[in-house]
Amino acid sequence: MIKVFMTLLLMAASVSALADGFSSLEEQMTGKEFNAAGLEKLSPQELNELNSWIRKHSLATLATPATVSTAAGKSNDTAKPAKDDGDRSTITSKLQGKFSGWDGQTVFKLENGMIWAQKGKKKFYTEEIENPVVIIEPGMFGVWRLRVEGVDEDVRVVRIQ
Repeated sequence: MIKVFMTLLLMAASVSALADGFSSLEEQMTGKEFNAAGLEKLSPQELNELNSWIRKHSLATLATPATVSTAAGKSNDTAKPAKDDGDRSTITSKLQGKFSGWDGQTVFKLENGMIWAQKGKKKFYTEEIENPVVIIEPGMFGVWRLRVEGVDEDVRVVRIQ
């Protein structure tokens, strides 16, 4: 467990020079990475303490993108989370426009009027798809994951409208 913890600290430290805001371990890691590190064994209180320690020592900070891009192109708007209404139901809709992946600053405009912004710097590219079906599912610790029907990858997102 100490080796895992030290590895996490080293990974987090490499990010700190590029970042301003805090992003917790569960937000930074995929579910597979989170489980592989053994962090699912921690109680919510233990995980909170670990994130607090990392935040306190400025080792896992990550800036929110100043600019975001949409499925149809770039935007100069700053992504600000929408007020959370507490509903944690799975959302299924269609993406407006063309989809070819995400680049660390992608904004997803849905047919149902919702707008979601990518959280984190993960990049993924695929063949262009017109108006694909998207499924947004709640994850652990308030995280939301968006996946595009027919694509094997998913991405963490935050609702901005």
